[in-house]
Amino acid sequence: MISTRGRYALRVMLDLAENEKGKYIPLKDIAARQELSKKYLEIIVKDLVKGGLLIGASGKGGGYKLCRRPEEYTLGEIIEQMEGKQASVACLASQDNECPRKSFCKTLPLWTEYNNLVHDFFYSKKLSDLL
Repeated sequence: MISTRGRYALRVMLDLAENEKGKYIPLKDIAARQELSKKYLEIIVKDLVKGGLLIGASGKGGGYKLCRRPEEYTLGEIIEQMEGKQASVACLASQDNECPRKSFCKTLPLWTEYNNLVHDFFYSKKLSDLL
């Protein structure tokens, strides 16, 4: 399940794509347009900057803007930055959590195919597709 962090990150990125026009956008403006808590968005944009998806500038004329053009972002990379790697079952969540039944599990191919469908769906969609 994608949390509010992932959903709100998409909204922030989309808002910036729609409104930036080459200038930094103050977070208070994004929060007002999106009807979201500025305090919560501060946490989200910090992670987006840390992940190299946004540029932030403080002071007069500061705010946030995209690092790249909207068509160069996949929705998958934005969601993964906020949520971590997504997996439908624990045994596919990480290499550290490998299931002892892996070699003979009859349901593993089903979960693997499902994970690949979800991954490919979000990585095939661009931020610009939402504009």
